[in-house]
Amino acid sequence: MRFMFVGDSMTIGRAGDITWRYRMWQHLTASLDGPFEIVGPRTELYDTDAGAPLSYAYGAPDFPAPARRHLSGWGEGWLHMAPLIGDAVTESAADVLLVSLGLIDLGFYTDSAQTSANARTFVTEARKANPAIRMVLLPVIPNIRAESDAPFAAEVARFNELLAKAIADLDHPSSPLLLASHPPTYDIHQDTYDGTHPSASGEHKLAAAFADAMHQGWGLGGAYGGR
Repeated sequence: MRFMFVGDSMTIGRAGDITWRYRMWQHLTASLDGPFEIVGPRTELYDTDAGAPLSYAYGAPDFPAPARRHLSGWGEGWLHMAPLIGDAVTESAADVLLVSLGLIDLGFYTDSAQTSANARTFVTEARKANPAIRMVLLPVIPNIRAESDAPFAAEVARFNELLAKAIADLDHPSSPLLLASHPPTYDIHQDTYDGTHPSASGEHKLAAAFADAMHQGWGLGGAYGGR
């Protein structure tokens, strides 16, 4: 089974980060009965000094190079990933997409309706590449801008409603979709280092959201035990 992480700055991570991708790889290693592979066209972390994804300095030295693969980018969202996902799935033969996107879109590029339309396009393009692909999609989680900007918070809430509707509309037995739950105890003052990007505890909570969704929805792996 091949898993691909798709996300923005919270998923790619910056130089020196451990990343929630590492926590998820640990979970899959411990809980899956059969072999699996992490796939994707990128392996880099974001170098904040260079302002580009040029770093390979992961904070977890035991994170093997093949498991560092992903399709994530600092400042990239549904708008950017929808045109890329078809080729990425084709080239990697991905079976499961673990997707965390939306904050960047709403913050800089598109409103909730446009962002939802791009999410639907993403699903369509992924299925063109693999009609049996599975996807777990995470709503936009709490962040510091939503705490202080009421109109932005309203757009986040609206997008999350539209994402849930899109998943209900597009779910199909041959290519199932799951909506991961908001991490129930996620606290931006404890689980992030800047109000948005996850700290160690936040990384575990993001990994748990995906792991528990797959365990409960598909019986895949176990409940997350790495907190």
